[in-house]
Amino acid sequence: MEKDMEKVLQKAEVLIEALPYIQRFNRKIIVVKYGGSAMSNEELQKNVIKDVTLLKLVGFKPIIVHGGGKEISRWVGKVGKESSFVNGLRVTDEETMEIAEMVLNKVNKDLVTMVQELGVKAVGVSGKDGGLLQVEKKYADGQDIGYVGEITEVNPKVLYDLLEKDFLPIVAPIGLDCGFQTYNINADDAACAIARAVKAEKLAFLTDIEGIYKDFKEKKGFISRISAFAASSISAPAPIRTIPAPSSRGMGCVISTCIRAPPCHIEGGGHRPIPLRHGSCGAASSPPHAAGASVLTGPLKAPSNQRRG
Repeated sequence: MEKDMEKVLQKAEVLIEALPYIQRFNRKIIVVKYGGSAMSNEELQKNVIKDVTLLKLVGFKPIIVHGGGKEISRWVGKVGKESSFVNGLRVTDEETMEIAEMVLNKVNKDLVTMVQELGVKAVGVSGKDGGLLQVEKKYADGQDIGYVGEITEVNPKVLYDLLEKDFLPIVAPIGLDCGFQTYNINADDAACAIARAVKAEKLAFLTDIEGIYKDFKEKKGFISRISAFAASSISAPAPIRTIPAPSSRGMGCVISTCIRAPPCHIEGGGHRPIPLRHGSCGAASSPPHAAGASVLTGPLKAPSNQRRG
C-alpha cells in the first residue's frame, strides 16, 4: 500500500512540476524533428509518439517532421545499390529519389496510424502538398548530389489549416522545385524551415546521435548546452575551430541546422532541456520519454543575450 501511495505521489509531483510549462506553451506551436534509431526501435518509437500526443492533449500544437534515412538505406540496398553521402547529405539519383519518396510516404502513414491509435487526429502530408516546401537544387561543396533540395520558401497555410481544425500534422521531407520536379530534403533542414515559417516556440530534434563531446572518440567532455554562436566554430575551418568537429555525420547536420534556427542553445543527447526557440536532441540511449522531457522541463525563458551563428 505504501509503495502504491509513493507512486501516486511521484506522479502528482511530476504533474505539478510540469504545470508551468503546460501553461507557458498552451496553444503554442512546437516542432519535433523525429529520426534516427528512435524510428527503428519499436519501443522508442511508441514512447516518442506517446510523448507528442500527450503534448497535444494538454493543449500544445505539435508538428512532427520525420526522417527515414535508415529505412531508405535499407530499401536502396534491397535493389542492389549502395548509399553514399557527401557532408551528411544522401546522394540521390532518380531511382533513389523514387525509393526515398516511397519509403517516406510509408513512414508518414505509419506514424499517422500510431498517433490515431492513441486517440489524437493526425494528418500526414509531404512538402509537396499545398506547396508546403518549395526548393531548388542543392549542392554539397559545389558537388552535384542529385535530387537533393534546398528549401527556398515555406507555405505554411496547410499546416495552419490542420492545426486550426485540431489535427496533428506529420510532415515528410519531400519538396518540389519551380518546374515541379521532386526533391529529397534533409529532415533537419525541413524541421528548421517549418519552425521558422510557423514561428514555433520550440524546436526539438530527436535522433540517435549522442551529442557533442570535446573528445568524441573517447566520449569525454560531454557538452550538454552550447550557444549558437559558440557552435558556429564547429563549422569553421580547422585552424580557427574552438571545439572539435563531431565525428558523427548526423550531428554535424543537426548543429548546422540549429545555428540557422532562431536564437537558441543547442543540446546533445537528450540529457537536459534547452530554452525556448531552440534545438534539442534526444538520443536513442536517452530516458524513454526524452521528447516530453525536452519540452516540459528547463528554463521557461530564453536567454536574452544569445547570438545567432
